[in-house]
Amino acid sequence: MTYLPNLLFLLLLICSISLFIRNINKVITNINLGKQINRSDNSGERWKNMILLALGQSKMVSRPVSGILHILVYLGFILINIELLEIIIDGILGTHRIFSPFLGEFYSLLIGVFEIFAFLVIVAVTIFWIRRNIIRIKRFMNPEMKGWPKRDADYILYFEIILMFLFLSMNSTDSLLQNLDVPNYQKAGWFPISSFLDILYANFSIPDLILLERTFWWMHIIGILFFLNYLYYSKHLHILLAFPNTYYANLELQGKFKNNSSVTSEVKLMLDSSNNSFDSSNNNESIPDKFGASDVTDLTWVQLLNAYSCTECGRCTSECPANLTGKKLSPRKIMMDTRDRLVEVGDNFNRNNSKIIPDGKQLLKDYISPEELWACTSCNACVEACPIGIDPLSIIMDMRQYLVMEKSAAPSELNNMMGNIENNGAPWPFNNQDRLLWAEEN
Repeated sequence: MTYLPNLLFLLLLICSISLFIRNINKVITNINLGKQINRSDNSGERWKNMILLALGQSKMVSRPVSGILHILVYLGFILINIELLEIIIDGILGTHRIFSPFLGEFYSLLIGVFEIFAFLVIVAVTIFWIRRNIIRIKRFMNPEMKGWPKRDADYILYFEIILMFLFLSMNSTDSLLQNLDVPNYQKAGWFPISSFLDILYANFSIPDLILLERTFWWMHIIGILFFLNYLYYSKHLHILLAFPNTYYANLELQGKFKNNSSVTSEVKLMLDSSNNSFDSSNNNESIPDKFGASDVTDLTWVQLLNAYSCTECGRCTSECPANLTGKKLSPRKIMMDTRDRLVEVGDNFNRNNSKIIPDGKQLLKDYISPEELWACTSCNACVEACPIGIDPLSIIMDMRQYLVMEKSAAPSELNNMMGNIENNGAPWPFNNQDRLLWAEEN
């Protein structure tokens, strides 16, 4: 009977980790629905990019208030979850603070640092909540942030406050039991923050204190395991995916667009008909079945990874000149729509034995309108602003290519410009011999 709590804990741990692995495999399967692209080059630069952006949070501090607060929460969770290892071992073996005899005074210092960061996390998260719900910062109020995205962001903030409170309450009741010399509660730890909670629990009897301490301990670990599996349904999946996303980010100079090789070959052939080296029949790269992208399966796996990694922070949209001038385009919405459509297609794929059955919908028009795509100035401001290297512009450009090359659905102004270039060698509707007539009139 004494081993029952340990067995229950082990069962809970196995079930939670199994569910987490299952969900992560679903994410990986969905990402692999995208087209292949080689991002294995320049590994040194990629590791550097990941360390600076994902681990070092280097672009977060471009906005000091939110950046510093985010770093505090980030560091707090990393440090506090070190204690999670001890909790797991204690839960499996039935021990209590198993690391304290081995670490001595350093253990007390660690617990103290954990508590200070737990308090800082509570402060930072409270400020985040105020910014979202009382100050109502503009970038959190866009139309795409209504409904679930808004609730999800608030749920995470509530989760974090509750987990930190449970952690501090667990330590407070533990320290009281230590001071009462209760068996199995050996003196261990420094409690600079949780000691302020002692007033809440000091009048309880020893059996009640033990019950409270065990309750806080169980609620804390259950909360962490629940949070772990909630990530799959939340924007906070970026906690995990920011690392591969920054590693596989595009290292090319921003503003450099990829050329479609088959189109390049045709243009070169037209310019030099005597040069057969560009003949499409001799070209090693076959003409694609489809130009551009109209649905998520037309995008690359890196673009789909981008969509899953989006933090919904809105920095991209707040820097977008099209959005700032009242256009419908929001780069954040592009990424959120791509992710939502990918989840839908992924469910279709899994439900139909690894086949995608047409559902009469696609990313273009059903989620993202041509109006949004053509509002983009292709300035790269969204890419530059993203703290984890997400590239909404690449998705916009691929979908534009589909509209132009597959549907001949470019705006009339663009068609006129391309016609002028073809006929006059310039975007203006004047013959090249007549271009300087304006000078003679003056």
